[in-house]
Amino acid sequence: MNSVTSASTNPVPAGNRMTILLVDDHDLIRKGLRHAFERDPQFEVTGEAGSVAEALRKAAALQPSVVIMDLRLPDGSGLEATRKLRKAHPSMGIVVLTMYAGDDQLFGALEAGASAFVPKSAPADDVVSAARHAAATPNAFTAGDLAEAMKRRLTPTGPQLSPRESQVLKLLADGMSVAGIAKQLYVSESTAKTHISKLYEKLGAGNRAQALMTALRLGLLEAPDAPKF
Repeated sequence: MNSVTSASTNPVPAGNRMTILLVDDHDLIRKGLRHAFERDPQFEVTGEAGSVAEALRKAAALQPSVVIMDLRLPDGSGLEATRKLRKAHPSMGIVVLTMYAGDDQLFGALEAGASAFVPKSAPADDVVSAARHAAATPNAFTAGDLAEAMKRRLTPTGPQLSPRESQVLKLLADGMSVAGIAKQLYVSESTAKTHISKLYEKLGAGNRAQALMTALRLGLLEAPDAPKF
């Protein structure tokens, strides 16, 4: 993440600072976030966690103003942790942070009770801004792409896949070979190749990786941490 710009160095009384709990299983991500928040005198990082269980325990013990919650954690989903935190701590701010920033994840965060949704590709100052919003209005959801995501949900666009093409897409996502797909669908390898070729054409993709990335972006596939609606 990019560093935030330098904030005012005027001291803020400890009692007036917004306290932050960082939840991510990658130490480097937590260090980067800690650095971003420590550059702003309005914030104080009071704890870190690398799992759902540790996050829930520390949130209860520390009662932070805001929890920065990663979606993919070694012992469970950050969305489920967000639901539990919202139920146990109605006034706590929760910022969901994820590298899988598709519409499914955004709406999943909204429905779980998050205060904000920020992709990990965003600048660090976006995370800090989201935390400021979450501390002030924990039950008002914000996301940079919310308006566009709502439009996409209300008026779906993009390629319309046939049921067979949707099957092929899922099998490609599972890592199956052409031969494996043909066997799974009880068709010849030539027919399987035709289905794959048509699928690539609809997605504007030249290979499997491009097809899967496009399908994720368009919401035609769920990312590993996507909620089930």
